[in-house]
Amino acid sequence: MRTVAATLETALSQLFAEPVKVTAAGRTDAGVHASGQVVSCVTERSFPFQRLTQALASLLPSDCSVREAAAVGDGFSARFDARERTYVYAVLNRARPSALLARYASFVSQPLELDAMRAAAAHLIGEWDFRSFAAVPAQEQAIRELRRIEFRRAGDLLRVEVAADAFLHHMVRTIVGTLIECGMARREPSDLVRVLAARDRAAAGPTAPPQGLYLAGVRYADGYDSFAEPPILA
Repeated sequence: MRTVAATLETALSQLFAEPVKVTAAGRTDAGVHASGQVVSCVTERSFPFQRLTQALASLLPSDCSVREAAAVGDGFSARFDARERTYVYAVLNRARPSALLARYASFVSQPLELDAMRAAAAHLIGEWDFRSFAAVPAQEQAIRELRRIEFRRAGDLLRVEVAADAFLHHMVRTIVGTLIECGMARREPSDLVRVLAARDRAAAGPTAPPQGLYLAGVRYADGYDSFAEPPILA
């Protein structure tokens, strides 16, 4: 299957004239986007890195682009050196769907009550076992520190920002799907306390569709933050 990683590796291997493997800061499932992904790689070849983005632009397809590049210290890992990851989720919340936005936002026709969603989200902030909100094997450690969940309307679009030290598989999409249920009055905000305590995926709501999710930024100890607002919400 065609993947972002393989697409980048093909272009980098061509530029450096040697096999190159990349390490990404966060996963993006099929259908999910990234505006602030960070990848690292190792090469034995010298290269004018100030021209790397321009060189990659000539090799990458139109649906994959590199904003900036820099040489970093030995041993740096985009994944393991990351201190915080921020995802943004876009919901088109109106009576009718949009053909133009179908690939870039999920669609909810019923009006969403933001106060209920905010009240529900407050129960998730902190360090918890998020097994109820993720697809993880029973033996896998599921404790994460969820640092913020913020909501903002931009016309018909609802923007949900979720930040944590790290995320589990499908964690953001399941959190959003459960919060949407609260916004639709299908469950009470206080129910999130029970969902967390259950540590059972069946206790939470549905996994929200992938097209609304964006890996928007990754922050590192040196202060660098790759955050870029998804164009649909800018």
